[in-house]
Amino acid sequence: MTEIQAAITTLQGGARAEARQAFVDIWDKIERDPRPLHECTLAHFMADAQDNLQDELAWDQRALAAALRCTDAEAKGHHDSLSIAAFMPSLHLNLGDDYLRLGDRAACQRHLAAGMAATADLPDTPYASMIRGGLDRLAERLNSVP
Repeated sequence: MTEIQAAITTLQGGARAEARQAFVDIWDKIERDPRPLHECTLAHFMADAQDNLQDELAWDQRALAAALRCTDAEAKGHHDSLSIAAFMPSLHLNLGDDYLRLGDRAACQRHLAAGMAATADLPDTPYASMIRGGLDRLAERLNSVP
């Protein structure tokens, strides 16, 4: 997780290509038997480092699949404040956005609905407000597309 966090910091600093390579290097190490929390976290942010929408979608799908295999015990084993339920709205938001940009309104709607439903598990924090706002904006974009 320390290496994944360093790559996330690189990505958030704007060095997408460098972050993408760091994620690839980490993925090469863990690919054979990744712990679901590591796979979910890496894939979630690796998606953001992609230049190709299909690649972004594939990593977002991998992140959700890993989250569905992860337990809260595993998340809390990394840090007491983590829960898989808190990841779900963001994972669905990203997938909904991917599908909308690909023109798949039905898939977008499914992930939007799942993301909205999952926000019930979010505490009242700035992060939760950001995710709820993102879901609201995705709904507006979906409703404005003919």
